[in-house]
Amino acid sequence: MQTHVTFPSAGLKIAGHLYTPDGDTAGPLPAVVVGHPGSGVKEQAAGVYARRLAEHGFVTLAFDAAHQGESEGEPRGLEDPAQRVEDLRAAVSFLTTRAEADPGRISALGICASGGYALAAAATDQRIRAVATVSAVDIARQFRHGADGGQDPAVLRGMLAAAAAARTAEARGEGVPAFRLFPATEDEARAGGPHAHEGWEYYRTPRARHPRAAEEFTWNSVDRIAGFDAFHALELLAPRPLLMIAGREAVTSWMSVAAFQRVTGPKELFWIDGATHVGLYDRDEYVTPAVAKLAAFFREP
Repeated sequence: MQTHVTFPSAGLKIAGHLYTPDGDTAGPLPAVVVGHPGSGVKEQAAGVYARRLAEHGFVTLAFDAAHQGESEGEPRGLEDPAQRVEDLRAAVSFLTTRAEADPGRISALGICASGGYALAAAATDQRIRAVATVSAVDIARQFRHGADGGQDPAVLRGMLAAAAAARTAEARGEGVPAFRLFPATEDEARAGGPHAHEGWEYYRTPRARHPRAAEEFTWNSVDRIAGFDAFHALELLAPRPLLMIAGREAVTSWMSVAAFQRVTGPKELFWIDGATHVGLYDRDEYVTPAVAKLAAFFREP
């Protein structure tokens, strides 16, 4: 069953979907907070995983980040890593108040950028008993090094220059400048390579397009992102367990490997053959084994 809920995060009202197993199920049940990819909304990949995990007997909560989707926050399209981490903590707080959820068995699942955010939140919030990621990305590493790790450093320097100019324009009352997240056409997307094209196809075609998904980020997101490090406190995660799921064909998998190598406690890096980064968002042949692995992981005492 899906229920629309709201909860506070740093003074903003966050919109979420709470999923509970169908039928009469004795509670309270183990619960999972599910964070969405950068630019996504709760109705896309996060909702897919939240719904599927509820079918396995979990209470799950997928929600829109502040400044995005149905959640409050101005300017719209702001991607603020500190706020995104706080949103995850706030979602845990909300679940502790729900009779359906066992407050001692709340875990976190982060997809794409929320994979990095979930790691940062879990490292310092000991209420999160276990953390898992799917196609994990540290958004700062992606902005600095590109999705495949091979980006010219000049790209980020140029973006930071544009962000600085945008902040000056905002101070002068010229509005909050933003930049487009996706190519305008399929030809442009294909020119960016398979990863760029698949992201465009997921977010910009009927495959998964949603009217509330972000099409732009504000330029004042960039300096916030550049100074973030999702992996900086991973030594604090132990002895709580970590599961990272990555596709063998995902160009972003190097970030899962980098995070995995820094964790000292119980951990597993689970590879799904044939899966790309975005393929793990919604392709059933990849989502089904991922959910089965997650359900077993979150069910462990």
